[in-house]
Amino acid sequence: MARSQQTFNKTEKEKKRLKKREEKQKKKEARKAAAKESGTSGIQFAYVDHNGHLVDTPPDPDQKVEVEAEDIVLGIPKKEEGDVEEFDPVRNGKVSFFDHSKGFGFIIDSENNEKYFVHISGTIDEITENDRVSFELEKGMKGMNAVRVKKLEE
Repeated sequence: MARSQQTFNKTEKEKKRLKKREEKQKKKEARKAAAKESGTSGIQFAYVDHNGHLVDTPPDPDQKVEVEAEDIVLGIPKKEEGDVEEFDPVRNGKVSFFDHSKGFGFIIDSENNEKYFVHISGTIDEITENDRVSFELEKGMKGMNAVRVKKLEE
């Protein structure tokens, strides 16, 4: 009895597969017929409007902007000697939390109030909560980390 049940299930599954295949073929033929009736082949045009979105209508020629080829800059423009901008990697902040038993804490930057993770291996001086410190930033696994942390004399 189990054997006949198994064959019945197999035949039912095969019937469903064939039915799906036939439906798919009918849909494909219907799409082809609709394309022939409307006079379009398979290729349709898409236009880009002035906002950069794809649309099916051509753009308005009045909104066309002429651009000179010389005005297009590829890459980063070269800096002139007067444009040199000095970036100080050393930042100042305050230790908001530090757990000596676990060896990590957080420093709040005094300029932008961002909170940065600090590990005990990234400290030069011993730090505690509410200490004013100077530090540098380095990219870590979960964001920016404070490294080379020094305690500031108050």
